[in-house]
Amino acid sequence: MEQTSKPIKQVLRKLAAAAHEEELRRALLPLHVAFERWARGELSSAELSDGIHQFHQGPAHEIFARYNSGILDAAVAHAIVAGFIDRSSVPPAVLSHLDRALAFYEVQRGAS
Repeated sequence: MEQTSKPIKQVLRKLAAAAHEEELRRALLPLHVAFERWARGELSSAELSDGIHQFHQGPAHEIFARYNSGILDAAVAHAIVAGFIDRSSVPPAVLSHLDRALAFYEVQRGAS
């Protein structure tokens, strides 16, 4: 197995952190809307609590697992293909390093 250079690892860590933040931000948007509805009295506290619970058990859990697995290549490649990271902002050396992982996620996205 090929070792990843320190400079590539550093960039991957930064990209993974940015992707984690962006994916979590997008996943939280529906919950933000629910809080606004709750504040206007359009949603009960129980309904809001259920939404929070569902978010925690579903999207929050999946996102946490994706970015805290220690597999930076997979997390970053997923984020690029899913649009959480702009591919044009990724250094060419990192894109080259991620060739296989990117191909995997592109095939997965095409199969969906």
